[in-house]
Amino acid sequence: MDNSEKNTPLVEQRADPFIYKHTDGYYYFTGSVPSYDCIEIRKSKTLKGLKDAKTFNVWYKHETGPMSQHIWAPEIHYLDGKWYVYFAGSEVDDIWKLRPYVIECKGQDPLKDEWIELGQMQAADGDNKTFIDFSLDATIFENKGKQYFCWAEKTGGQFAASNLYLAEMESPIKLKTTQFMLTTPDYDWERVDFWVNEGPAVIKNNGRIYITFSASATGACYCMGMMEADEESDILDRNSWKKSRFPVLETDYEKKIFGPGHNCFTVAEDDKTPLCVYHARDYEKIVGDPLYDPNRHARIMEVKFDAEGKPVFEF
Repeated sequence: MDNSEKNTPLVEQRADPFIYKHTDGYYYFTGSVPSYDCIEIRKSKTLKGLKDAKTFNVWYKHETGPMSQHIWAPEIHYLDGKWYVYFAGSEVDDIWKLRPYVIECKGQDPLKDEWIELGQMQAADGDNKTFIDFSLDATIFENKGKQYFCWAEKTGGQFAASNLYLAEMESPIKLKTTQFMLTTPDYDWERVDFWVNEGPAVIKNNGRIYITFSASATGACYCMGMMEADEESDILDRNSWKKSRFPVLETDYEKKIFGPGHNCFTVAEDDKTPLCVYHARDYEKIVGDPLYDPNRHARIMEVKFDAEGKPVFEF
């Protein structure tokens, strides 16, 4: 990655960016559009090419009821030979009634083939606590042959704490195990304006799993923390995990990168170099609600590792 491109916007006005590099050699990009009303996908053979790649709106929000408001943080995944998009949506008549939903592509071309709705992500049998309140920002990862679903959920209404939960998956649309709370906002940097852990993303290195997450409100205080565990451990046991005491990525006033967060991971064109894709603004002061300011741009940085093998994030 050219230093002149480092941390400059990769795709403008796309918050919650997600990039998946498929076996066909293409990068598939999606993210929250400023209007929060559809799911958009684009692809490119190069990361740089995503900026001007043709966009395809593959799904639009409903007029009423579930999935009719706040279409947020889509992620595109290829599981069991099929394309899926996981996203959060609420209702026009209850805009904070966010839940995780799934759509599936009926063909192998996610830009042009038909997508169908599979409804809300399903909790495991007997689990009456999962997805019953404000739930969003789901991601999926594999470990030791098992698929896991990690998401943010609040219990107790809009102004309760947003925690991260983890569960094994039974299928692309259903969980196999009951929810396990991975992390709750413990530290001051996770509690600015709102108590928030959200936007999980997974990277592995030297036999360890690292889950980055975003914390606090969506302005300049937004930042990233990190959980880590041995991949041989029981990752559904909280004792297997350790949380970073301080943010691993936060606002840099000198470089004018404000509120970095909601990241994902991909690889460079060499298929080896790990990259962190995240959103941030280039100014601090926001007029009105930060949630509706459109200028959270998708940016990218190379991930380095320290002597212990932990990811290091540097602008």
